Amino acid sequence: MHIVLQLIPKKYLIGGTLILLGLSGLLVMSTIVAITGEFEKDSQQSDVTEIEGGGIGVGTANVSPEVMKYQPLLEKYAQKHGLDASYVPIMMALMMQESGGRGNDPMQSSESFCGSVGCISSPELSVDKGVLHFKSVLEKAHYDLKLCLQSYNFGGGFINYVMKNGGKYTPELAISFSQLQYQKVKHTGNYHCVRPEMVPYSACYGDAKYVDAVLKYYTGTITADGKPAAPASGGSGGKSGVKVIDAGKTLIGKTRYVFGGGRSQSDINAGRFDCSSFVRWAFEQVGMNVGPMSGVTTDTLKTQGQAINPKDMKPGDVVFFDTYKIDGHVGIYVGNNQFLGCQGKTGVAIASMAKGTYFGERFNGRVKRF
Repeated sequence: MHIVLQLIPKKYLIGGTLILLGLSGLLVMSTIVAITGEFEKDSQQSDVTEIEGGGIGVGTANVSPEVMKYQPLLEKYAQKHGLDASYVPIMMALMMQESGGRGNDPMQSSESFCGSVGCISSPELSVDKGVLHFKSVLEKAHYDLKLCLQSYNFGGGFINYVMKNGGKYTPELAISFSQLQYQKVKHTGNYHCVRPEMVPYSACYGDAKYVDAVLKYYTGTITADGKPAAPASGGSGGKSGVKVIDAGKTLIGKTRYVFGGGRSQSDINAGRFDCSSFVRWAFEQVGMNVGPMSGVTTDTLKTQGQAINPKDMKPGDVVFFDTYKIDGHVGIYVGNNQFLGCQGKTGVAIASMAKGTYFGERFNGRVKRF
């Protein structure tokens, strides 16, 4: 190599060295520009990183660890199939009743998927098809959640039966349907009463008490539109609205925004909140339960309360904004085109939602009164 270098004229060696140095400089500069650009990009997006976790919806599923491990999959397929996230705790309770989270078909969805028991051997496929079936039954039941649950056990024929007999689920209709169906199949010898208390009624087709069996694993209430909801009282408009604002204002200047914060007492004590956990906390201070501490999200909050026309907003109403996603940010309206919320840069603070402002351009018109 040394001999080769001696044969090359010195001027070419110098020129080549300078070219290499120039190329190295350009490479370093482009790297710096790229890194700087990323920093600027992150800085510009600091207000839109309100990424809420999945959560388990409004109510609480009181289930085993075996069922709890399926929560992420239930959330995944609820989103895939367009099912509101507030139904995830109910489906966890349903899975608890069906299988306790054990086996390869934890949602017992083989029969609805392929018409025979045992055709599903993948837990994820069971969840996928189970969520899809749940949604289908829910829609056919016109969002009568109890009718949906009982039909998950009885089959779609129960929905038709109920529609011909008042149009709404009742325990009495569940028993009478079980009686009728049992008379048709008892000669096969394949059916027996799963509940001793149903023997006197000869209601031995399926489980006529299935709704109660599922709901014993669920803490929450069911609204008129069939959606699960946490118990709540009072109303957020008017005097109650002023109270929740006053409660929320006590945290101004004392908090910082932390993604996923506010979902434990230690977080709250340390002043770590995100937008939805702050709203939940503020309402809790005035005696209103709008969701469990560990599971509240913008998606669970938007399923609650009464929808209000933006023209009729009052202090204390809850307002939503499309940031990184639809309804990605939430706050409490205080009047004069302002709202109280936990924002990325400020923590809990009052921000403008007037036209032309950041949040004013992202206000989507969704207003709920709790």
